Amino acid sequence: MKLYNTRTRRVEEFKPLRDDHVRIYVCGLTPSAQAHLGHARSFLFFDVLRRYLMHRGYRVTYVQNVTDIDDRSINAAKTTGEYYHAIVDRYYGEFKESMRRLDVLEYDEEPYATNYIEPIQVMIRELVASGHAYVTQDGIYYRVASFPNYGRLANRNIEELEAGARIDVDEYKEDPLDFALWKFAKPGEPRWAFEPYGEGRPGWHIECSAMARSLLDPQGNGFDIHGGGADLIFPHHENEIAQSEPLMAHPPMANFWVHGGLLLFDSRKMAKSLGNFEPLSDLLQRHDPQAIRWLFLQTGYRKVMNFTEDSIGAAGLGLVRVKTAYRLLARAEAPAPQFDLDAKMEAALDDDLNTAAALAVLYEFVGSAPRANASPEESVAAAERLGYWLELLGIEPKASWLEDAPVELPADLKERLQSALQEALAGSTPSVVDGATAEEAIERIIVLREEARKAKDWAASDRLREALQRCGIELRDSKEGTKWTVAASTSTT
Repeated sequence: MKLYNTRTRRVEEFKPLRDDHVRIYVCGLTPSAQAHLGHARSFLFFDVLRRYLMHRGYRVTYVQNVTDIDDRSINAAKTTGEYYHAIVDRYYGEFKESMRRLDVLEYDEEPYATNYIEPIQVMIRELVASGHAYVTQDGIYYRVASFPNYGRLANRNIEELEAGARIDVDEYKEDPLDFALWKFAKPGEPRWAFEPYGEGRPGWHIECSAMARSLLDPQGNGFDIHGGGADLIFPHHENEIAQSEPLMAHPPMANFWVHGGLLLFDSRKMAKSLGNFEPLSDLLQRHDPQAIRWLFLQTGYRKVMNFTEDSIGAAGLGLVRVKTAYRLLARAEAPAPQFDLDAKMEAALDDDLNTAAALAVLYEFVGSAPRANASPEESVAAAERLGYWLELLGIEPKASWLEDAPVELPADLKERLQSALQEALAGSTPSVVDGATAEEAIERIIVLREEARKAKDWAASDRLREALQRCGIELRDSKEGTKWTVAASTSTT
C-alpha cells in the first residue's frame, strides 16, 4: 500500500512504525458554527482510509479531536450572550448526527481540548525551559527561530513566511512568525490557572500537539499518520511540528502527513458572504447521504473538487446502477461476472487510496461479461463480494436494495431533464416532463429523438442524446429500438 506523504512530497510505501498497529491523528472540527460539505469531504476520506487499513489486517487506533476552545467560539459567545460551551455542544451535536447519517465509523478517541489542559501546560513548561518558548505581557509564545526546520512541511522558507507575517497591536512577541501557546486571560473569557505564569487559555496549535502526544505517542518516538485538510498544512500543522519535535526522543512527530484537497461550491470557495454556503445538515436533508459519499469517491482525495447540484445528481445515478446490479446478483437474477473483484479493488486502493479507480473497477464489474454456466450460488457470492467492497467504501448495502421495486432515481432528475431539454431545443419547452415520472420523462424524450431521426433532423437528434447524457442517461440504439441505462460516471478529476 502506498500513500502520498506531504512531509517528503512523495508517494511512499506505507508501513506501520509498530508491527501491525497503525496510529492516526486527524484534526477534527472547531464547532463554533455549522459544519459544511468541505468538512464532510475530509472526514469521509479518512473514514475510508481507516476502513481500508483494517481490511489490510492492521489494528487501527483513530483519534479525531474537538477544538472546543478557540477565538471563534469565544467571539460567538460574546455576540450571542451564550456560554461558549453551549455553542460548541450544539454545533458538534449537529455535526455528529451528520457523520452518523454518512455512516462514518465512531472514533476510538474523541478528545476535547479543554479536557487536556494539564498535558498542554506540561508541554508549554518544557518548551519554555528548553528555550523554545518565552513569556510576555499578553501570553507565552513559541520562538520560531529556535527550530531550524520550520517551514519544511509547507515547503516554504523563513524569508518568504516573514514577508507576509505581521504583529497585531495587542501582541508582544519577538518575531512576526512566533505564535501563541498560552493566552493570558481577558475579561469575560474562559480561563484556567497555570502556575507560575497566570490564568489564561491555550492556543490552537498546542492543543493538538498535546492530545496527539498523550493519546498516541507519550514516549516521543512518533506515530504513523497525521491528517487533515490541505488548508491546515500551514500554519497549523507546521506549528504542531515545531512545538512537538524539539521535545521528542526520536522525531518526526508523524511518519506520514496526509492531507485532503479543498472543496469548491459552484467553482467558488464556500462562504456565507458569497451566498453559496449551505450547512451540511441541510444538504443531507435534500440528498441521499450515500450519493454524497459516492460523489466524493469519484475524485482523487488530494485534488481540488467542485461540488454542483448536477454532480450530485450524476453521482446518484451512478450509484443506482451499482445498487441494481447488487440486487440482481443477490437474488440470482443475473449471472455472476467473470471478474477478479478483490484483486482489482486492492490494486486501486493500494495506489494512494485511489477511490476514483476503485469506482471504475466497480462499474467494470457490474458491466462485465458473465461467467459461463454460472450457478445461482455463484451469483449470490458475487453480490456478497460487491457488498463487501461497497461497505468498505462506506456504502453499506441496505435491505431496501433487494426489494422488487426498482431503485429510485435521484429526486432532482426531472428538473435536470427539463433544463437539459430546454437547452437542447433552444428554449422550446414541450411538456414531456410535466406530470411524468423520471422514467416516463426519459421515454418521452427518446420519442422526441426518434421523431427527429425520422425527419432526418440529425442535429436535433444529437442534441437530445447529449441532453440525456448530461443527466447521466446513456442511450443504446439497436434494431429492436432504443434502450436507456444509467451511465457509469468514472470521473477522476
